[in-house]
Amino acid sequence: MTARDVDAIEAIRARYRPERITTLFVGESAPFSGRFFYYGNSAMSRYMQRAMALDASSDFLEAFKACGWYLDDLVLEPVNRLTKAERKAKWLGAQDSLAQRIAEYQPLAIVTLLRAIKDIVEAAAIAARCDAPRYAVPFPGNGLQGRFLSEMAHIIPRLPRLPI
Repeated sequence: MTARDVDAIEAIRARYRPERITTLFVGESAPFSGRFFYYGNSAMSRYMQRAMALDASSDFLEAFKACGWYLDDLVLEPVNRLTKAERKAKWLGAQDSLAQRIAEYQPLAIVTLLRAIKDIVEAAAIAARCDAPRYAVPFPGNGLQGRFLSEMAHIIPRLPRLPI
């Protein structure tokens, strides 16, 4: 993935950023594959749409934005092809950047979308002086899709959203 690809990802992410972020979802990073949540072609977008109980004909990304929900990533460049040690180093190196973004967003809740990064997201929220409730769910892959949907079913009713 090139710098141009990363710029394109950040441009589309910005297009779906609500004026007021009520719930911040934090993923690990966009994957090297070019699939991306805000392109609507990733496992995360498919399973989030199912978790929100939206049918396939719904404009899922617009509905997500209308809730005041926003998905940002801990690391703003793909890390899924790196070794475990390299990945963890990227996570730790991105903590301050995430803390700055959390401070800017001032979310009312934070949902971490990969349990392995939970502690780093927690530390970033603390550094940002954000006392919003925090949740963590497994990434919907590697056989954890059912757990993701089950846990999201319990969390979604608690998440702040913009009034319709």
